[in-house]
Amino acid sequence: MSGHSKWHSIKHKKMATDAKRGKIFTKLIREIMMATKAGGGNPDTNPRLRMVIDKAKSFNMPNDNIQRAIKKGLGEEGGVQLEQVTYEGYGPGGVAVYVEVLTDNKNRSASEIRAIFSKHNGNLGGAGSVAWIFERKGIISVSKEKVNEDELLEVVLEAGADDMKLEGDIYEIITPPERFDNVKKALIDKNIQMNEATVTFVPKNTVRVEGKTAEQVLKLLEALEDHDDVQGAYANFDIPDEIVNAVSSE
Repeated sequence: MSGHSKWHSIKHKKMATDAKRGKIFTKLIREIMMATKAGGGNPDTNPRLRMVIDKAKSFNMPNDNIQRAIKKGLGEEGGVQLEQVTYEGYGPGGVAVYVEVLTDNKNRSASEIRAIFSKHNGNLGGAGSVAWIFERKGIISVSKEKVNEDELLEVVLEAGADDMKLEGDIYEIITPPERFDNVKKALIDKNIQMNEATVTFVPKNTVRVEGKTAEQVLKLLEALEDHDDVQGAYANFDIPDEIVNAVSSE
C-alpha cells in the first residue's frame, strides 16, 4: 500500500503547484457550487461545504472566489448547471479505477473519459463494476518529526479515528467520514500541524503492478486528474515507490 500512499502525497503536491497557476481553482469552484446546491450555503450546517472551503483555503483561493461560488450554488449569480457523474473501469494490469466527475455535458464527458481510458490501455466498465472495491474514508497526514507517536495515537483514537500507520516519514490517520471533523478538530486543539486532511476513496484491496504496466497505470491516473471535469480519480494499485517517484518527476 506504500506506493499508493506515496502517489497520494505526490498528487497533493502537484495540486499545490497547480493552485499557484490557478488551474485547480476551476475544480474547487465546481465542488463548492455542488456542495452548496446539495446542503445550503452555510458551512456551519453543511459539512461537505465546510470541507471544500477548507480545501480551497489550503490552496490559497481568495475568499471572494469562494463566496461567488457559494452564490452560484444558491442560484443567485447564474452559472452553468452541473451534474455529478461517476465512471468505473479498469486500467492496465487489471487495476480498478473509479472516477468522480462534475460536468455540464454528460455526453461530452463520457466520450472524453472513455478516450483517456482507451489511450492508456484501459477500458470503461458498467455502473457498479468497481465501486464496491472502494470505501469513503477521511485521511489526515502528519509529519513524523512534528509530533510524538504515542501522543498522536492517543489523540486521534480518542477522537474516533479507525487507524494510524507510518508511511515513510508521514503518519497517516484514517477515519470514518462522519468522524473526520472530530479528529481534525482534536488535532487543531492540540496544535498538531497537519500536512493534508481530506475525505477520499480508499481501496479495500490492491493489485500489485510493476515495470511498464505500473508506468501506464500512473499515466492513466495523471491524464484523468488533468481533465477539467474530473474531481477525483482513484485506483487500487500497489506500485513500488521508485516507479511512483520516476513517473512523478517526468
